[in-house]
Amino acid sequence: QVQLVESGGGLVQAGGSLRLSCAASGSIFSIYAMGWYRQAPGKQQRELVAAITSGGRTNYADSVLGRFTISRDNAKNTVYLQMNSLKPADTAVYYCNAAPGVRKFDWGQGTQVTVSS
Repeated sequence: QVQLVESGGGLVQAGGSLRLSCAASGSIFSIYAMGWYRQAPGKQQRELVAAITSGGRTNYADSVLGRFTISRDNAKNTVYLQMNSLKPADTAVYYCNAAPGVRKFDWGQGTQVTVSS
């Protein structure tokens, strides 16, 4: 079973940047399309922010297009999310997991991102 550990969150001012990392255990990681999701305060559902296929094809939510970049290093079993030009609306707990349409792994603890205005 793949275990996911997110890191890299923190408190940043609007306009700032953060880089999130998601480390996955298990050698099967490299064959999975992966995504970054977020759960905003007061919301029950997680929304997809960005996704990347095993071959590196990416797609993004409209709200982050042009500001966020997802990438992966299969040799390190790690997925990254570079977040630039952060806005208060980006405040959320960020999680990684398999992309939509793919059977999900157990969710990790996530990493808190707080953007102050």
